[in-house]
Amino acid sequence: MKRILQILIMFLAVTTIGQNSEKTNEDQIKDLIENSFQKIFSDMDTQALETYCTPDFLLLETGEVWDMEKMRNYIKKASEQNTQVKRINSFDFIEIKIEGKMAWIAYRNKAEFKSGDRIVREINWLESASAILTEEGWKLQLLHSTIVKE
Repeated sequence: MKRILQILIMFLAVTTIGQNSEKTNEDQIKDLIENSFQKIFSDMDTQALETYCTPDFLLLETGEVWDMEKMRNYIKKASEQNTQVKRINSFDFIEIKIEGKMAWIAYRNKAEFKSGDRIVREINWLESASAILTEEGWKLQLLHSTIVKE
């Protein structure tokens, strides 16, 4: 009886650890999306591209193809604008699929552009992304973004 109880406890521990690792991967993917948008599109940090994206990263943005060079140029120009408007991102995650070292995620993205406490603009997107697990952690390889009309 004692042996059966030990096996049962071991089985439950392994099952719990397995569930936590999948949740941890999902949380890491969500963090990747949230943190990359904060650093790249809100803080306009060009260094964040290397942190959060693979070297061959592509953004499919409303009919345009943006590679890393175009992303760097966009961030550089945007950061040179002296504006008091701040971008605040929020996400509604729809689905995440993880297969080994590859993952994809579908989500809704809302950006509020604020000047002080006043919202001066709001944009909503329906987006999907693919990510790969590297030695440095999860990185975005592809992001597809479509503006949602109100």
